[in-house]
Amino acid sequence: MISSIRNFLRLEAAGGLLLIASAVLAMAVVNTPLRPLYDSLLATPLEWRFGDFEIAKPLLLWINDGLMAVFFFMVGLEIKREVLEGELSRPSQIALPGIAAIGGMVVPASIFWAINAGDAHAMTGWAIPTATDIAFALGMLSLFGDRVPVSLKVFLLTLAIIDDLGAIVIIALFYTSQISLASLAVAAGSLVALAAMNRRGVLRISPYLLVGAVLWTSMLKSGVHATLAGVLLAFFIPLRTPASERPAPLTRLEDDLHTPVAFGILPLFAFANAGIPFDGMNLAAMTAGLPLGVALGLFLGKPLGIFGFSWLAVRSGLARLPDGVGWRAIFGVSILCGIGFTMSLFIASLAFESSSQDIMAASRIGIVAGTAASALLGLLVLKLALPAGRAERGTGERLPIQPGT
Repeated sequence: MISSIRNFLRLEAAGGLLLIASAVLAMAVVNTPLRPLYDSLLATPLEWRFGDFEIAKPLLLWINDGLMAVFFFMVGLEIKREVLEGELSRPSQIALPGIAAIGGMVVPASIFWAINAGDAHAMTGWAIPTATDIAFALGMLSLFGDRVPVSLKVFLLTLAIIDDLGAIVIIALFYTSQISLASLAVAAGSLVALAAMNRRGVLRISPYLLVGAVLWTSMLKSGVHATLAGVLLAFFIPLRTPASERPAPLTRLEDDLHTPVAFGILPLFAFANAGIPFDGMNLAAMTAGLPLGVALGLFLGKPLGIFGFSWLAVRSGLARLPDGVGWRAIFGVSILCGIGFTMSLFIASLAFESSSQDIMAASRIGIVAGTAASALLGLLVLKLALPAGRAERGTGERLPIQPGT
């Protein structure tokens, strides 16, 4: 268990550092004479046609609607595994990160609402600061190496998984456009087929992926955001199989997807969505309601919500602190959860997909400002909070050393 967690964290942390590089590269390109090339690349039309049926979108939307569906597919696989066999399968382990995750969504949204209550258009983006970029946050936490207790990493991972689940619910309920009943009927039929295969014990991956492609296409045409197809498909991938069939299809898919998602899909998404032009940026633009609400929601709302709800849960006896972890470390991780980046950019793309470039740029300014401030302060607090030497596990046993770490 410890070995698999360490391998997962190492991959996520490296992917988080690559995310930073991709975002910096995008901002550098957009603020040079290369900007027209960047814009034209993302606007490149790509079309898939089968008879009279077609899907025609610019490259940017293929990334946001297509590749991000693969990312959410992997998130769904992780959620299912954690619920059945991992940290989310034990109520005692869920209590603290679950309550903290609720606070980390409610308080940022409340801060955004307080700042933008009079602007109906800006209020569309209320969910932007509720998100946490787990890869980016783990990338920051990894800078402390063995000083970080495993129990603190598990707390962050569990919190982020529940946070992702909350983001999925928010997207399904609040960022769905006009509904096509015919397409929804096809999607429902796809889900029935997936359920039947799961119940009959089908263990080959290809039939699930084939039906999943139909599910994604029908969701895309239905008005419900297509990325949800990835989550729904994941819930039907078998995890528990006869011993002779190990590893299970879900485990194989999760292992196969981690590297391309961490080192391909998410950095590409960051490069495509983090291009923020700095021309015309001034104090007035940065302190307007939309960017200010996003930035303060991430920078203040996340730590206030996560740390505050955690403190209340422990004081009331509903939960307890992870073994070997003190309140200062919890506060530092709470600040790191203000790194919204990829997930916040994704929700912003849904909230303002029909809005002007100025609105999108304003939301991105808030995301980058809130993320950067959270990363810097979180690193400072954790530098002071974590032990100077190698961290101990909660039981007092030292972590096993893995080759290459």
